Amino acid sequence: MNELKDQVCSSWFAPVGSASDYPLLSKWVIYGEIACSSSCPGPSDEISPIYSLWATFISLYIVHYVVERSTGRALTYPLSVEEYEKLKWNQMKPDFLDMVPWYSGTSADLFKTVFDLLVSVTVFVGRFDMRMMQAAMSRVHEGAQQDDLLYDHLSEKTDLWFDFMADTGDGGNSSYAVARLLAQPFLRLINDDSVLKLPRGDLLLIGGDLAYPNPSRFTYERRLFCPFQYALQPPAWYKPDQIAVNKPELPKGVSELKEYEGPQCFVIPGNHDWFDGLHTFMRYICHKSWLGGWFMPQKKSYFALQLPKRWWVFGLDLSLHADIDVYQFQFFSDLVKTKVGENDSVIIMTHEPHWLLDWYWNNISGENVSHLIRDYLKGRCKLRIAGDLHHYMRHSCVPSDGPVHVQHLLVNGCGGAFLHPTHVFGNFSQFYGKTYECKAAYPSFYDSSRIALGNILKFRKMNWQFDFIGGIIYFILVFSMFPQCKLDHILQDDSFSDHLMSFFGTVWNSFVYVLEHSFVSLTGVVLLLIASIAFVPSKLARRKRAIIGILHVSAHLASALILMLLLELGLETCIRHKLLATSGYHSLYQWYRSVESEHFPDPTGLRERIEQWTFGLYPACIKYLMSAFDVPEVISVTRSNICKNGIQSLSRGGAIIYYASVFLYFWVFSTPVVSLVFGSYLYICINWLHIHFDEAFSSLRIANYKSFTRFHINPDGDLEVFTLAIDKVPKEWKLDPDWDEEAKKPPKWSHLRKHPSKWSASAIQQDPVNTVRIVDQFIIRQTEEHDYAYI
Repeated sequence: MNELKDQVCSSWFAPVGSASDYPLLSKWVIYGEIACSSSCPGPSDEISPIYSLWATFISLYIVHYVVERSTGRALTYPLSVEEYEKLKWNQMKPDFLDMVPWYSGTSADLFKTVFDLLVSVTVFVGRFDMRMMQAAMSRVHEGAQQDDLLYDHLSEKTDLWFDFMADTGDGGNSSYAVARLLAQPFLRLINDDSVLKLPRGDLLLIGGDLAYPNPSRFTYERRLFCPFQYALQPPAWYKPDQIAVNKPELPKGVSELKEYEGPQCFVIPGNHDWFDGLHTFMRYICHKSWLGGWFMPQKKSYFALQLPKRWWVFGLDLSLHADIDVYQFQFFSDLVKTKVGENDSVIIMTHEPHWLLDWYWNNISGENVSHLIRDYLKGRCKLRIAGDLHHYMRHSCVPSDGPVHVQHLLVNGCGGAFLHPTHVFGNFSQFYGKTYECKAAYPSFYDSSRIALGNILKFRKMNWQFDFIGGIIYFILVFSMFPQCKLDHILQDDSFSDHLMSFFGTVWNSFVYVLEHSFVSLTGVVLLLIASIAFVPSKLARRKRAIIGILHVSAHLASALILMLLLELGLETCIRHKLLATSGYHSLYQWYRSVESEHFPDPTGLRERIEQWTFGLYPACIKYLMSAFDVPEVISVTRSNICKNGIQSLSRGGAIIYYASVFLYFWVFSTPVVSLVFGSYLYICINWLHIHFDEAFSSLRIANYKSFTRFHINPDGDLEVFTLAIDKVPKEWKLDPDWDEEAKKPPKWSHLRKHPSKWSASAIQQDPVNTVRIVDQFIIRQTEEHDYAYI
């Protein structure tokens, strides 16, 4: 044991060589020899205490560093001035989430969304309906006033301002930008030569889809509540985890709901809110009292609001049926019979705009809603508002003979989600047997078609996660084609045209080989074809869907075969010029050993002893590690062996190594192409065929073009409608100094503050308060049935 210890100490920790191999200063530091001015007669075995102290210090420092990093103790150390300023700057910015990556094949949220949707369709649709559960739990008798569904506390006001928005909770920047506008005490706007000052709405109506991609505690808290709380803070005494048992839970000093003068909020669920059977919606909307600084007295997922001057709002819950249930229909029909007067005006709020979607899909939905409007309201529905489509469009009925069931149709789903196109719905004109005219669209039809061009130019930039799936699909399509050994006819042609003809001839032959002989590639082609045909919207006939799917798959297959052949040509060229496959799998390691022996001599035989003590792990680990990083050489050597001896000459492990190596390079080459082909497909479909309006714009994840609609019931009983929009959403925010200064003063309700929102845009000229503009404005007269006043 002593001999082994002496050998380890003298061979491992002692410096290489003897004292005679070092200059005077180093000789003294290491060996402590200061008396010998010339070369010493023999090697010294005595190590200097200075050298031992230095080695001990280095060893302790290494151990200290490892322990410090592994235990996290470095977090307790005081920060430098630069680190402190950086941390302080990060804390002075909001932690908003990015737009949902809908084409990410690695997102757990998207997989959960698909799972929740499948469960909702198979379980909740037609089997369990939360709306029926709400009706069963309502402790009222038939014909009695339902206090948990009807709210009339605003009906005695002389006038009323209220807002409508929908489809929020996607990107934090866009959702907060809209919430910031909603929270301002007033908005100052310039309309032509006049200046309008629009006060904040006393009531906020949200038309569904509160958080994307699925309803969960995380998405509701981070994508919905967080932006609204930054825009308008809840009361200081409010606890986020508090459950509202007996709503409305009024603040102290307020005895009844009509006495509360702050902004209020009523919400209907959308299809995304129904993915979990409305569980999260009930928990966060019906069982909580505050959305930021907006008070929520709502108890159920649908409601009726009696507003001043004989105006009503019916908030309908369509679930995933795109229609109201029988209990909901009974409530609203009874309300029309007993409460709604003959000269009253009703606003119907739904999540989905049936008039546009039914026209687009050539479908009929919402029969109960239609029955309620046509046979019960009988012309008293002056306006229908909805979200779901993330744009703004307004259609107004063209005056004609006969009854008008709905005067105006308004869609505004620009509350924070990605943008939807408008030009796809430009030909809509008929609803309930009447002719409608498009009075406003935001963005315009021209801008909408121009934005779609981003699928070609920006698809990969916006959806880089899609590369993972796209590269795998392309590799499966050409898996049976590797390797291509007979490429002489391409390389030996004389002219460029001959090269080109030979190249595409080989591509065609590869395609024929896939159809006739391959198994893996043919299976991939068939599965991709089925998926592509199913991906085409059912709006088209089966024949057209099949043609589009075949053309789509053909483009992908052709691109994959071309990339495969280009990769094989590159390898073949390198092999012919002896740049690859010159000395076997371990050529990089052999080069390393030659350089090591030349520039790093080993006079003490240390490397041999290490190899002996590690039982050959050194240098075997280095050898195979270098081979793993020398992927082109591995591919080239294996490819040459296959071309000479056939694929059967490879062992199973060798085949796995070869195809894994090929996949690495082919995946890198194919990812830009697969995104380009798929993005071009979406562009052609949306602009030429007017299909895939959802898929073609969700890919772009556009946070801009956001809007909401502000209503005013004036003292005359007319409804003034203003749609306010911001063309560009800020990406950088800073702490609003006015808000910070006001927050330091004695606390008061956030809606009473002059500056209620915590964050403002870093560039003041980009702040939503300064860039908001009116994109549509009109008046709905209550007294005259067909009197439309457009401004």
